[in-house]
Amino acid sequence: MARTKEFDPGAALQAALELFWRCGYEATSMSDLVEHLGIGRASLYATFGSKHELYLKAFDRYGENRDAVLLRELSQPGPALPAVRAVLRRFAAEAAAEERFSGCLVTNTAAELAPHDPEAARRVEQRWDCTETLLHSALARAQAQGELSGDRDPRALARMLLVVMQGLRVAGKASSDPARVRDAAEQALSVLD
Repeated sequence: MARTKEFDPGAALQAALELFWRCGYEATSMSDLVEHLGIGRASLYATFGSKHELYLKAFDRYGENRDAVLLRELSQPGPALPAVRAVLRRFAAEAAAEERFSGCLVTNTAAELAPHDPEAARRVEQRWDCTETLLHSALARAQAQGELSGDRDPRALARMLLVVMQGLRVAGKASSDPARVRDAAEQALSVLD
């Protein structure tokens, strides 16, 4: 007869996500995970596989949650350009906040793992593709509604905003000057005028 799990796998995955997000992949040991999640090593391996598999599952959860928020923000009825502006300003505010040192798990993964981990790189690209698509859709809608000039390329603008958003996250982790990320965001938004 199989034993029942004595822990909630969803809660454990969320706890792992938070630890990886705060500490990074390399700096988080299996011992750290066992201690932080409060479950045995064997249960951890049986439920999630290796540390790498657990990291990728946590990354996927993070991305799905973030994508859902972005979709909700960018697909509201009415004018689309104010929503795009609000998203970029939110990214800047989060990057400048006191809790900024954790940064963005997608950005962190791009810097720490993607250069040498093809699976992590593929997942980062998927998250970026999703963000770019959501931005492109909102900008194309803004153009169709007359909010954005017809001679602008919504795809190129979406790509530029994606890169700026990732850069805000990196700068926010390292800079003690919140004006740096806010000013950068506002300059990026000025191209939408």
